[in-house]
Amino acid sequence: MTEKAKTEHIVFFHPDLGIGGAERLIVDAAVGLQKRGHKVTIFTSHCDPQHCFDEARDGTLDVRVRGNTIIPSTILSRFAILCAILRQIHLILQISLTSELSALKPTVFFADQLSAGLPLLQALYPNVGTLFYCHFPDLLLAKGRQKWYKALYRLPFDAWEEWSMSFAASIAVNSAFTKSIVTAQWPALAAARTLSIIYPCVDVSDKPVENTDDNTLTWQDTNIILSINRFEAKKNIDLAIRAFAGLPKHARSSVRLVLAGGYDPRVTENVVYHQDLLLLAEGLGLKTATTKNLVTALRVPDDVEVLFLLSVPGGLKDALLRSARLLVYTPANEHFGIVPLEAMLVGTPVLAANTGGPLETVVDGVTGWLRDPEVVEDWTKVMDSVLHKMTSKELEKMGQKGRERVRAEFSEESMAERLEVLMGKMGPPPRSVRGAAVAVVIVYFSVVLGPVVSVLSLYSRR
Repeated sequence: MTEKAKTEHIVFFHPDLGIGGAERLIVDAAVGLQKRGHKVTIFTSHCDPQHCFDEARDGTLDVRVRGNTIIPSTILSRFAILCAILRQIHLILQISLTSELSALKPTVFFADQLSAGLPLLQALYPNVGTLFYCHFPDLLLAKGRQKWYKALYRLPFDAWEEWSMSFAASIAVNSAFTKSIVTAQWPALAAARTLSIIYPCVDVSDKPVENTDDNTLTWQDTNIILSINRFEAKKNIDLAIRAFAGLPKHARSSVRLVLAGGYDPRVTENVVYHQDLLLLAEGLGLKTATTKNLVTALRVPDDVEVLFLLSVPGGLKDALLRSARLLVYTPANEHFGIVPLEAMLVGTPVLAANTGGPLETVVDGVTGWLRDPEVVEDWTKVMDSVLHKMTSKELEKMGQKGRERVRAEFSEESMAERLEVLMGKMGPPPRSVRGAAVAVVIVYFSVVLGPVVSVLSLYSRR
């Protein structure tokens, strides 16, 4: 790495630095680049110390929350995309008008998830190139589009997403699957920009196993089937419950399904989906319990078959992954999926959907299994095989293959190096793009954002 590369100051922009796959990637990318000698600062509109990754709160990373004082995250649990865009615009304006961003002397911008603010960023800092990391097109993630008024509401945001991404000097995607989707959705953008595949990573360093909440208790139950995902319907966690319920009662004896993952009480979907999963499990005759920390989890009666662990801390998550006999990863057409890598790294076999990102991470029959998420019976068969038919030696061999694959292909160092190379090759967008940024931003603010900000300001003060 050259001396110049060591003095780069990379400024990240991420909407909500909570707990999720996108947030894990941002944290890993920032830490990896920092280890390679770069200065890193992360700007976000929200970061709750009680609901974020350790590196975002323990001083490892310089995380600054800005642009969160005028616009709420939603209005009556609606208009999330509009509010997200306005919050990003507010953030960029705040750190620009106060000279906070200029004082950092940024050399590269790194944005992800939300590209709406890139024209403004480019207009204000025309000589700083932006790398945009596309986890997946937001327009394909929006719900309720079958309703005409929802589709009409989304039209300007969908158009703005593609157009604003063109202001990035470089665009990266998280998998070949996502690249194919972006290319099909935005062929003109894909033709104008090279879409570089940069896989998310996991930390492969040989760290000591973290202690959990009270530094004395540990998770010791090894007879569990584990699922780790945010409590969202698209994560298809109900598949794990249905497959587990398909095991004969004697086959479930002394075995527990643990459903852990991101849960934010501010997010209506998290709350509703958790309740739906509880009703599903109980309707299938499974005894359930819900806990929020290790202390209460260890006090759960032995006859509980399905345990919900909400927003588990990093130490407990690692302990669960190490102790599980099988990780089940249920989302269909997942853009990438970091949890399968985390499981394979510690030698835990993975059962995942045979669509999307897992096709690029899990090797069927070698590091785990890939099965059709529509065929519940096939998932039940794999669970039964792992619990009652495979020998310890067979499971250990599969686990070793998983560790080798992750260390070779998905390390933090490898991802940081690829990002560094990509950033080193890029410059600012063409002058024609920079000129368009200035003109469009002026019109956008005067005609659209001015009235909207005024209305939302009045709403937020109520």
